[in-house]
Amino acid sequence: MNALARLFYELTESFRIAWAQIRANKTRSMLTALGVIIGIVAVTLMYAAISGIDRGFQNSLSMLGNDVFYVDKWPWFGAEDWWNYINRPAIEVRDAERLNRIVEDTPKSLLDVAVPRAGRGCSVKFGDGRVDGIFAFGTTAEYARISNVDFVEGRLFNEIEDNGARAVCVLGFDVAEALFPHRSPLGETVTVDGHPCIVIGVYAKQGEFLGLFSFDNQLVMPIGAFSKMFGTRRGVELQVKVKDQTQMGAAKDELIGAMRRVRGQLPGERDNFTVNEQQAFKAQLDPVKFSIFAAGLIVTSMSLIVGAIGIMNITFVSVKERTKEIGSRKAIGARRRTILLQFLIEAVSICIIGGIIGIGVAYAVFLGVRYQMPSFPAEFSVVLVLIGMTASVLTGVLSGFIPAWGASRLDPVVALRYE
Repeated sequence: MNALARLFYELTESFRIAWAQIRANKTRSMLTALGVIIGIVAVTLMYAAISGIDRGFQNSLSMLGNDVFYVDKWPWFGAEDWWNYINRPAIEVRDAERLNRIVEDTPKSLLDVAVPRAGRGCSVKFGDGRVDGIFAFGTTAEYARISNVDFVEGRLFNEIEDNGARAVCVLGFDVAEALFPHRSPLGETVTVDGHPCIVIGVYAKQGEFLGLFSFDNQLVMPIGAFSKMFGTRRGVELQVKVKDQTQMGAAKDELIGAMRRVRGQLPGERDNFTVNEQQAFKAQLDPVKFSIFAAGLIVTSMSLIVGAIGIMNITFVSVKERTKEIGSRKAIGARRRTILLQFLIEAVSICIIGGIIGIGVAYAVFLGVRYQMPSFPAEFSVVLVLIGMTASVLTGVLSGFIPAWGASRLDPVVALRYE
């Protein structure tokens, strides 16, 4: 018998003996596997949660626009030295017009278009219905070049309505559902903090931003109409779209230079504006994601360590119980490798059974969570199954190796005389 055939025979024989031992000690095997089951449930669910949270972060950040800069008086984060910002002049609507002229006059500009945006909270009423906590914002007709949101029905206001500051608006999906549950809102007049406004469109459902702000709970109108209703004394924000997303760094430098021209700043003067981008959110969220990952790693590691200790203990017990059997097998010619494989495969087999059960339990829990919280961005993928089974096998190998190694090193004479 050649070496490869012998190894195959030893493996199949070891699996047969392992399965016979598991069947002969069902209760003990199941209790032993319980630690692995709990560990695998923790591993798969924690990985699903972490990957879901990470995907939720990425989806939320993509809603800001991967190719959009936000020019404002204040930075989104890190304004501890507020005294350097409070005396800055506010960003104005005409700044967007001047910036667009500079972009048009710049050959091979990396910037596409600048759109002003001013916003505030309000309430929207129609008939006896009222929705509070709505975010209303005014912008220009060119907002359509920045936003890629679809419409359930209707459209965005056009240049004529924009230039004429007409009181027309587009409702977010949830606002339209709340005020017009069984009818189309197109052509109806709603009141926005007491100001009449004709509905010309309804956005498709977009979801939430980091669970903090719903894009479906908003209302969009021409910035001229917004200014008449609420004023823009506190300034606006400029949203600037970039032509090529791969050149964001160069585009930001061009934008800063153009904005300095718009604001009439001299060389050497400190910028009196801030160019915000989604990387600022990413920088704030990365430590949170790392903390969640670290906590999850600790929890899952402890769970698997407890399971591994249980496997190791029961394998030591099994070696002690079968010491004479080991001595008999070695006395008739069994190799150390054969004995080692027998106990190692027995430990791995228990872990594989525990892993299969653990993945099944984790999937059931996952379905329950998805049923209760359908908006949670988690998924149970093939990768999770592979991770769970890999963790099971590694747990079996690491926990079973020391007892199996000890069994393979037993002296056959001593083993035969063991009581």
